[in-house]
Amino acid sequence: MLYLQKMIDTNRIDVSKPVDLVAILNTGLYKLAPDQQQFGVNLTDDGADIFNAKICIEVQWASELVIAAIERAGGVITTAYYDPHSLQAMLNTKKFFERGVPIPRRMIPPPDAIEYYSDPSKRGYLADPEKVSEERLVLAQKYGYNLPKIEDDPDYEMLTERKDPRQIFYGLNPGWLVNLRDKVILKPQEEELVKYYAQKVGSLRV
Repeated sequence: MLYLQKMIDTNRIDVSKPVDLVAILNTGLYKLAPDQQQFGVNLTDDGADIFNAKICIEVQWASELVIAAIERAGGVITTAYYDPHSLQAMLNTKKFFERGVPIPRRMIPPPDAIEYYSDPSKRGYLADPEKVSEERLVLAQKYGYNLPKIEDDPDYEMLTERKDPRQIFYGLNPGWLVNLRDKVILKPQEEELVKYYAQKVGSLRV
């Protein structure tokens, strides 16, 4: 967390927008090697006691103390899984878009990770939002701080922005093709492709 605070303080990360793995990789200060079984960002407890940035952040793993530090500062944290193909697209977004291929669907977590990412206490992206809200209050009571009311925050829309479990990039849906040269986004028109890319996690076998 200390490293994250430094990136925020030095304007490497813009907290006026939701922060995810892409934003962290774009700082040039964080390296990821999916071929070495690295699957994203693991926020550690170091610096949790001095963390003071209001942030909407999505990481792959976070401890209870880290979650408490972010929520105490008025922020929101989500833990989310990305499969290897999704990670490759996120590593270098410019290079990926230049390939001229559609954005893939993010795959569901493997069986041994489903429980973690469905757990509201872990702020899993597959967890019931109402149960996540309950767990936010439980954690605030445990660590003795007043939980800021997100609904009263002027940054409410930013703080509550979420990706669909199938999305890789904020604002871009699976199946879309980003043409950087012409600065246009091409969307699938064939009915079968539209259905394929729109398929929800809940409609698939786990």
